[in-house]
Amino acid sequence: MSRRTFPHNAVDAFLVTARHLNLTHAAKELCLTQGAVSRKIATLESWFGFPLFERHARGLRLSSQGSALLPDLQAAFEHLLTVAEQARAQQTVVRLKVPTCAMRWLVPRLLQVEREQPELQIALTTSTDHTVNFKTESYDAAIVFGTHLNAGDLLFEEALTPVMSPLRLNAPLETLTFLHPTRDKTDWSLWLSRQAELALTMQRNQHFDTMDLAITAAMQGLGVAIADETLVEEDIRAGRLARPFDTSVKTGASYRLVLRESRAKAAGLAAFRACLLNQDSHGASSPV
Repeated sequence: MSRRTFPHNAVDAFLVTARHLNLTHAAKELCLTQGAVSRKIATLESWFGFPLFERHARGLRLSSQGSALLPDLQAAFEHLLTVAEQARAQQTVVRLKVPTCAMRWLVPRLLQVEREQPELQIALTTSTDHTVNFKTESYDAAIVFGTHLNAGDLLFEEALTPVMSPLRLNAPLETLTFLHPTRDKTDWSLWLSRQAELALTMQRNQHFDTMDLAITAAMQGLGVAIADETLVEEDIRAGRLARPFDTSVKTGASYRLVLRESRAKAAGLAAFRACLLNQDSHGASSPV
């Protein structure tokens, strides 16, 4: 017989019956009638051309051919189930790329995603790279940061404000070290340029490679950092940071969520996106 005629759906009936050696028990486990299980086994025996069981008054016993075949069929069936389960699981894995600085905003929201979508697995990669290229990178989703971005969903716009340890809140600003999130003074210079009533000179400066490092240094009392007000929102609420000024300055940059186009993971990505965005009620999406 052609291999295409092999009755695949009868293999499970054979394996379950071989375990019980009892058609009634096998039928109960398979949620079938006893007659249906018998027919499946008969179909399999017809294809092989030899009996798989010997029928006795007290029940069933594996035939010599059935006994010899059983281990290989069990191994093949288990392998098939493993492959199928892994394929299904992969649909719920979201490989997410995130700029390191965005982690302060993202972590509490990932906890909410975990609670609302427990079947999703977020494989997180942090990077100092603020972009993503789905053609060359294997991520399913990314949070990107920059100016003039329009792909995907707007998460929030960058708005800069000074932050510092609450323990140093009463210190004169000009006596503190200015903590910069980049190797230049661009962010601080932008904020100061919009404060007509202030005439400050940045005499003492410390530069960092990321905003996250500058914020952490400010928490520990090293000085006053310039940071995005959304990224430090939770730290301020928890009392780890304080704002010496109420004003903030938008930079024209924004954080956005972008998704890979993927039929295989469409459902998982849609669930992740909906859960993440519903926490902040931001706008519509456009996968890239």
